[in-house]
This record gives sequence, structure tokens and C-alpha cells, in this order.
Amino acid sequence: MSAHKHQTERQYWMGVLARSTADSVASLLVSLGTVPAYEVIKRPETGTLMLEARAGGAGRRFNTGEATLTRCVVRLADGTMGFSYALGRDRKKAEHAAILDAVLQTESAHRSDLLVMIDRIAEEQQAQRNIVSRKAAATKVNFFTLVRGDG
Repeated sequence: MSAHKHQTERQYWMGVLARSTADSVASLLVSLGTVPAYEVIKRPETGTLMLEARAGGAGRRFNTGEATLTRCVVRLADGTMGFSYALGRDRKKAEHAAILDAVLQTESAHRSDLLVMIDRIAEEQQAQRNIVSRKAAATKVNFFTLVRGDG
């Protein structure tokens, strides 16, 4: 598990699930073999989220726009609650991610296998971010100011 030191284990897997594709989340759920019995507490619902940015990455905050977000809450038969928040409108992905969040909080037989698969997905996500970052860096233009001389 590669959670950052300022991040809990649960925050780590919830972040990975939120950034995952619907297919990846569905594959994780299928890997359980049998989906545990659960009750939908808050059915998947879609809304908007205000995005904030900082000028220069460290300056004052400002609202940069809105994004679509889908959330869901489920409860397993043992009472464990699972939550999910994901960008986009995929309600099935939100429900699947909430189920996985609940299962990952339990001491189930599948927990360690799921964590290994989540680590693999996180590595793939990081590799994708690195590719995007390298592409962006390759197009970076460094501007400089020429000072005109007095004479």
C-alpha cells in the first residue's frame, strides 16, 4: 500500500477508485467472485462541484469552474458503510466503488487481493500522469525579458 504519509489507507484507495475507469472498478468487483449483500443508503446521484485553483500554484485561491460529480453510499449486511465520489455521471461506477470501499474496510478474505490490485491501478495512474507531465514539459515555453540598454 503506497499511501502518502499525510493520507490514510482509506483515503488512498478511495482516491484510486475515484480516478479509475468504470471498467477497472467493475473488474475489481468481479474479482470478489460474489458481491456481498448490501443496501443502497444513498442511491448514486449526480451534481456539480466547484473547482478551485491557486494563482501560480501557491497564490490566492480562485474558482476556476465546475465539474460533474456522482456520489453513492451503501451499507453491507454487517453494517459497514461504503462511500464513493467520482467525477462524471457514471452511476454504476459510483455504486461499485462504494461497495468496494465497504469491503476494503472489513477483514474479508478478498481484502489483501483487492489492495494489491488497487496498488497496480495506482501505479498505472501514476505512469499516465508522468506521460502527460512529460508531454506538457516538452511544449513548455520559457519567456524572458530583454532589458534595453541606454545607449
